[in-house]
Amino acid sequence: MSPTTPSDLAVAFRSLARRQREALGDDEPAAHAGLVAELRGHLEAAAAAMHTAPDAEALARAIEDRPADAWDDATLATLREQALQAGATLRAMSIAAGTSDDDD
Repeated sequence: MSPTTPSDLAVAFRSLARRQREALGDDEPAAHAGLVAELRGHLEAAAAAMHTAPDAEALARAIEDRPADAWDDATLATLREQALQAGATLRAMSIAAGTSDDDD
């Protein structure tokens, strides 16, 4: 089992808006509409797994409010996968916007 906890996942999803702003820098979101939509899709998929609104704060609250004994492996795996994919999308967005710290 992955060492990622539900608390870690709540933090990851809650930070998506801030991380998107940082990745875009001064670029308009419309300039990277495909990546913005991709990121939104990861949030929506995670929210669907938690049966909550596709809103980062609502998702984070739903994750935090779920009792430890109510988690199932499939839901955790979905949330982990969507968080990982969202991170990859944010990295791609940062590269596209020229805000990446990578030397590539």
